[in-house]
Amino acid sequence: MQSLQDALYNWLTIKVVCDARPDDRAAIETRDFFEEMLTSQHSVSTIEITKDDLMYYISYQQGEETKKGRYPRELIEIMINQINQEPEKYKDYPNE
Repeated sequence: MQSLQDALYNWLTIKVVCDARPDDRAAIETRDFFEEMLTSQHSVSTIEITKDDLMYYISYQQGEETKKGRYPRELIEIMINQINQEPEKYKDYPNE
């Protein structure tokens, strides 16, 4: 089982990709995988995200508790930055 912090980090990283690439099926499936993990394994719900110049801040429900976390933008945006720098390596292919 993946730790809660790792699952939140992975979910947020791929969510940023999904937000930038709403038609990217692989990113959507990966985001959905981490959302399922967060809900089924960690009882997380109602995630809210804000950001500033340096950090992403998340607030979420875990059971009856509201919890918070923060992640450096540099780490969260590394995947979308890589995709944007080399888009030819990250094509989305239509269903056949």
